[in-house]
Amino acid sequence: MALPRNRDVWGPERAGLDDIEPLNRVFSDAFTERYRRDGMTGVRVPYLHPAIWRYALEDSAEGAMVWRDGDGGIVGFNIVHRSGAEGWMGPLAVSSDWQGRGIGRGMLEAGIGWLQDRGARTIGLETMPRTVDNIGFYSRLGFEPGFMTVTMIRELAGPVRGAAPPELMASGSGAVAQVEECQALLARLAPGSDYSREIVLSRELALGDVAMVREGGALTGFALWHSAALAAGRPADEVRVLKVVALDIRAFTALVGAMESAALRIKLPRVSFRCQSRSLEAWHLLVDRGYRVHWTDLRMTLRGYPEPAVGEGAVVWSNWEV
Repeated sequence: MALPRNRDVWGPERAGLDDIEPLNRVFSDAFTERYRRDGMTGVRVPYLHPAIWRYALEDSAEGAMVWRDGDGGIVGFNIVHRSGAEGWMGPLAVSSDWQGRGIGRGMLEAGIGWLQDRGARTIGLETMPRTVDNIGFYSRLGFEPGFMTVTMIRELAGPVRGAAPPELMASGSGAVAQVEECQALLARLAPGSDYSREIVLSRELALGDVAMVREGGALTGFALWHSAALAAGRPADEVRVLKVVALDIRAFTALVGAMESAALRIKLPRVSFRCQSRSLEAWHLLVDRGYRVHWTDLRMTLRGYPEPAVGEGAVVWSNWEV
């Protein structure tokens, strides 16, 4: 839904790196107000680190959409991502001063149309499960509730017992072959999804890396992770695992150990996984290993555009937030 320029608000247009500061203002103010209306009055959402915004904008490319007022200021945005046939939206927000005018609906419809035009077979987003207004709003646009995404964290007290040094991606031409190897495993387990762009960008922007595990020389799992600070002005304090692809629970177990070793190797005291609740065996493994629940999000998908099916016994977790 494109709003013409002769209206109070017009868009969408592609967001650029020069928009990071106003994007941060709208993001912080809108989500802080959302928390306040949910009764969490003491929460002030910090600005995101500029490097995280750059990653989101470059990953989204033409899908990074902003809407502006007559003076050119940003009143809303929808950062739309396409990981192969897997499409998702986030973050997205409307400035508190402009809510209730139909801008949010137009933003969602624009994102949906953009993904449909590019052949997405999954169209999803995540929202806080306690925020009934958001869930109702998305539902009226055709979104359906699905699995939970549970952020689980573990504080690392010392070396990981029995864990070998993690295999990380090589540099230069060696990394190209490894990215292709990772994509081949993902295509086998969740046909249509493609995390190659996110892997390449994460490494180019020095935000994180990829840990890989093998059995008999064959790749059985990989995890894309970021170690850069999420919030502006704060030091790095954790490794955040954004994507997990594991052939089976054995490979997943090895990946968890590899991620903990990787965190200790770069002297970060905590690991967090965005655990999707459809993988209950993996969930129990994290709980038994000492991970605790830190946050929850509800995954919603557009009717007719569900999450991709995964191979039996496999673990494929795709983070729908930056």
